[in-house]
Amino acid sequence: MNAANTDRAFETVSPIDGSIVVERPFASEREIDTALARAVDAQQRWAGVPVEERAAVCTRAIDWCVAHAGALGAELTSQMGRPIAHSPLEITRGFQERGRYMAGIASRALGDMEIERNESFHKLIRRQPLGVVLVLAPWNYPWLTSVNAVVPALLAGNAVILKMSDQTPLVAERYAEAFAAAGLPSGAFQYLHIDHDQVARTIADPRVAFVAFTGSVAGGHAVQRAAADRFIATGLELGGKDAAYVRADAPFDYAVENVVDGAFFNAGQSCCSVQRVYVDRTIHDRFVEAAVALANKYVLGDPRDPATTLGPVVRAAAAESVRRQVEEAIQSGAQSLVDRSRFAADKNGTPYMAPVILTNVSHDMRVLRDETFGPVMTVMPVSGDEEAVRLINDSHYGLTSSVWTTDADAALAIGDRIETGTWYMNRCDYLDPALAWTGVKDSGRGCTLSRLGIETFTRPKSFHLRLRT
Repeated sequence: MNAANTDRAFETVSPIDGSIVVERPFASEREIDTALARAVDAQQRWAGVPVEERAAVCTRAIDWCVAHAGALGAELTSQMGRPIAHSPLEITRGFQERGRYMAGIASRALGDMEIERNESFHKLIRRQPLGVVLVLAPWNYPWLTSVNAVVPALLAGNAVILKMSDQTPLVAERYAEAFAAAGLPSGAFQYLHIDHDQVARTIADPRVAFVAFTGSVAGGHAVQRAAADRFIATGLELGGKDAAYVRADAPFDYAVENVVDGAFFNAGQSCCSVQRVYVDRTIHDRFVEAAVALANKYVLGDPRDPATTLGPVVRAAAAESVRRQVEEAIQSGAQSLVDRSRFAADKNGTPYMAPVILTNVSHDMRVLRDETFGPVMTVMPVSGDEEAVRLINDSHYGLTSSVWTTDADAALAIGDRIETGTWYMNRCDYLDPALAWTGVKDSGRGCTLSRLGIETFTRPKSFHLRLRT
């Protein structure tokens, strides 16, 4: 669990110092039933609101969050440990960018698809809302992951019930404040603090029409089991073991800086963090030297200090799990190159963990096969595109991967062969709201963002009108 739990309540424990940040009761069965009933009633009314007005309400809610980004960022730091220098940016950058983009394209994305219109027939396809959407969001990027579903679902005319991770429950509560300030009709957005068993029962409830889940592979399987007896869709974003391929013709300094940032930002706790790096043999040693020098400059410490650039992972148990992966790799011959002694806060038994760069690694090590979710980057030399493609695809995951090169034609050609939902050239660890966010293999199924992401929360209805008889 991300937070300490009692029989009918939970506590959110800060990774900063072990203090209790939030204490909340779990919802009762009656409260869950009431929320679902309110959502069904509100959705029917909300679906009748013109799309342009829905977009205006969502935009006002985004405005509210941006206006309060400082306070919301500080809350986020206390709940999950991201440095305060970075936390507000989740709202003012990614959250805002995605929400505004989706609101801006809603009218076009939800407009009628005209098939034929003449004196005899009018044929069209109309996108209609699904009903009540249950959003299950994680703690690592709670604003970014939730906005991918919450805003598009509301834009499409659905009601939304948000279940946020027990590690970041205040995010759900702030959403409610934002939508209330924006004038969203009561009941169209609600949140529930519920445990795993209650989540399963809620998914099984016939009033829920769609489930959007972001989390672990095991969590995705649990969602699927809960929905197994119902004909409803589920959107599953389940993480990754993302790779970067640095070609011999890469813009070297730029590649080093961005690949290292892609590995260690948010203490590596990102579904699309760069965990596997494959570097052309001709520049491998130079790349490793530069990456280690950059990693040694990170400041590990209390995330409330603006000078801190690397905060703790979410809890001590998570740090120990990451350390076990690293130690297993070292025992199998891997070399750890970052000087741990430079990071005084890094102590076993705590969530504080220095960045790790491993070389002399192989794909039979867990650190290259299992999702790490910590500040660890592995680097392997490759002899060219063929070997890089083979190694990138040698993974159970397929969320994103990147190539660092000055040859755009080569980037496209390589990308066609890569088994991921997103392929980058000269960037990583970023979501463009105009593009579909999707994964393959154990990274999940379905998509969010882009026009396709809005359509995910609708069903097509065909209209076949015979005008002459």
